[in-house]
Amino acid sequence: MKYQKRKKAIILLADGTIFHGKAVGGQEGSAFGEVCFNTGMTGYQEIFTDPSYFGQLMVTTNAHIGNYGTTESEMESDSIKISGLICRNLSYNHSRPAADDSLEGFLNKNNLLAISDVDTRALVSYIRDNGAMNAVISTEVDTIDDLKKQLADIPNMKGLELASKVSVKEPYFFGKENATYKIAALDNGIKTNILRNLAARDCYVQVFPYDTPLSEMEAFNPDGYFLSNGPGDPEPLDNAIQVTKQIIEKGEPLFGICGGHQVIALANGVSTYKMHHGHRGINHPIINLETGKGEITSQNHGFAISREDAEANPDIEITHLHLNDQTAAGIKMVNKPVFSVQYHPEASPGPHDASYLFDQFITTIQNHKATTA
Repeated sequence: MKYQKRKKAIILLADGTIFHGKAVGGQEGSAFGEVCFNTGMTGYQEIFTDPSYFGQLMVTTNAHIGNYGTTESEMESDSIKISGLICRNLSYNHSRPAADDSLEGFLNKNNLLAISDVDTRALVSYIRDNGAMNAVISTEVDTIDDLKKQLADIPNMKGLELASKVSVKEPYFFGKENATYKIAALDNGIKTNILRNLAARDCYVQVFPYDTPLSEMEAFNPDGYFLSNGPGDPEPLDNAIQVTKQIIEKGEPLFGICGGHQVIALANGVSTYKMHHGHRGINHPIINLETGKGEITSQNHGFAISREDAEANPDIEITHLHLNDQTAAGIKMVNKPVFSVQYHPEASPGPHDASYLFDQFITTIQNHKATTA
C-alpha cells in the first residue's frame, strides 16, 4: 500500500477530555453524537448499518477492523446509521473474495467521518468509568473552543426520540406472500436480519412506519405483531406504547426485541432508565430462568427496564437475566401471549444461542390460533 499522509484528528468528549488520532480516507470535518463502544471482534458492517446506533459515535474495541471488507448481503439497513467511527487500526486491504468493497471505500461511499490510530483501550476505559456521553470527532483540531460550543448544543440521549429518523416512510412487505403466518411489524428501526429470521419461519411480514395506528396494522389481518429495536429513548414513543397497550388488550400474540422489549414494559407501567454505558457486543451472558440454560448473546442497548418495577407487577414475569449485572433481559405477560427480550436473537453479528425465540413466537401464534378457533 502506498503511504498516505493523513490529517490529524481528535475526539472531544462533553467533559472536555481529548483523545488524538488520524482521519481515515478522504473525509474531513466534524461528527457529533453519543460516544459508545462495541466489543465484538467481527460484524462491523452490521454494527455500522444497525438503525439502533443512529446518533452515536462508535468505538470498536477490537484492535483492527476492515480485514474482510464489506458486502451488500451484510447490510442491516439501507445505509450507515452511526454518526462516526473511532478505531485503533483500520485495514485498507481486505482478503475476503466475496467482499464488494474495502471498509475504507464503504465509509467514503457513505460519507462517514472515521478516525483511527486512537488509543481505544484508554478511551473505552474512560467511558466505562465516566459513562457514555456526547462527543465530537473532528479534523478541525485548531478549533477546540468552537467545537466545545457546538457540542454543548447536542441534545442528550435521555428523552431523545429517534425512531422518526430511521423508520420506513411507507409500509412494505418482506417474505413470501403465500407464507403460513402474517406478521405486522412496527418499525422503530428494524434490522433486516430480524425480517430474514421471520421469513425463514414461513412468515409474510408487513413493516409499518413508527407512527402507524393499530387500525392500519389490523387491516393486514396479521396472525401476530412484532415490535422492533430502535435508537434513542423509548419513553417518547407514544404511538408505539399506545399501539402495544391496544394489542395487549385484544389478547393478540406480540413479540418485542430490544427497543420493542422496552416499549412492552412501558405499556405495562414498568419504567425504563438510561444505563451508565450500556451493553454492546456479541458475548453477553444471559440466563433463561424458565429453562435454567445459559445463552451467549448479541446486545446493543443504552436503556433498560426497571427490574424492581417488573418484579412488582403482577402481570409481568421476568424470564431472562443478564449475568454480568443482573438486569432484566426478558419478560413475558402472565395471562397474555406477549413476550420480549432486551438482546438480539437474530444475532447479526453474534452467536445463535437465542434464535429459539423466533420459534417461540411461532409457537405462541399457533397456540393462540388453537385457543381462539
